[in-house]
Amino acid sequence: MKKILLTAAGALVLAACATNPVTGRKSLSLVSNTELFPTAFTQYSKVLAEGKVISGTKDAKMVQTVGERLKYAANEYYKQKGISSQLDGYQWQFTLLNANEVNAWCMPGGKVAVYSGILPVTKDATGLAVVLGHEIGHALAGHSAEQASQQMAAQGLGQIVGGSISNSNYAAVFDKLYPVGTQVGLLNYSRKMELDADVTGLYLMAMAGYDPSQAIPFWERMSAKSGGASASEFLSTHPSDATRIAKIKEALPTALSYYNASPYKGK
Repeated sequence: MKKILLTAAGALVLAACATNPVTGRKSLSLVSNTELFPTAFTQYSKVLAEGKVISGTKDAKMVQTVGERLKYAANEYYKQKGISSQLDGYQWQFTLLNANEVNAWCMPGGKVAVYSGILPVTKDATGLAVVLGHEIGHALAGHSAEQASQQMAAQGLGQIVGGSISNSNYAAVFDKLYPVGTQVGLLNYSRKMELDADVTGLYLMAMAGYDPSQAIPFWERMSAKSGGASASEFLSTHPSDATRIAKIKEALPTALSYYNASPYKGK
């Protein structure tokens, strides 16, 4: 019986795979991205209620503008790929928070936060587009769902095979991934996930009309700042500078083709 269960569990893992629509990387998917949306939306509301939201300023308007253009890019990219339904249930929101952390994040379902501490590094809308494209890339790829799947598998695949995963399980796992407070968004993404997000973000910012070649100087600025504790947290699981830049250069020709076709180019 044990051997049968293990065989069934192995078959389930093999079947429960998701494919990144941009990079083609396959990952464990015992939890779907959409199953995390309700918890994500609730947690995002808590973050905004407990944080210091900045609105009406030049920087806040920039966050909104860049965010809306990246939202357009995501919708357009998925439309071109014939997979628009994968964005069903997204409730996009872009918020600037007054916090010293050099950080930004996007929860499943399009809930985005930018900490004011990262703006001196982004410098302008293009730099911000690098960051937000990258973070939205994590959400589109279902990286939180992938992590939740990994945690649930580690907690006991037998429970998953038995179909006993409940909403409370999702909430418990999600609380670990996105704790309310200043540490929210500092997820321990793998380097493969980070490279996924780099490429996706590059394409999104290009389609949104932001020059993708500016991704390289942004990451160089971020790396130069990595001597500080907050920046080190942001970069803690990111690929090495050489690996990241090589991957960006590899994807740049395709990204530039999207940029040249963007209706936002030059705006």
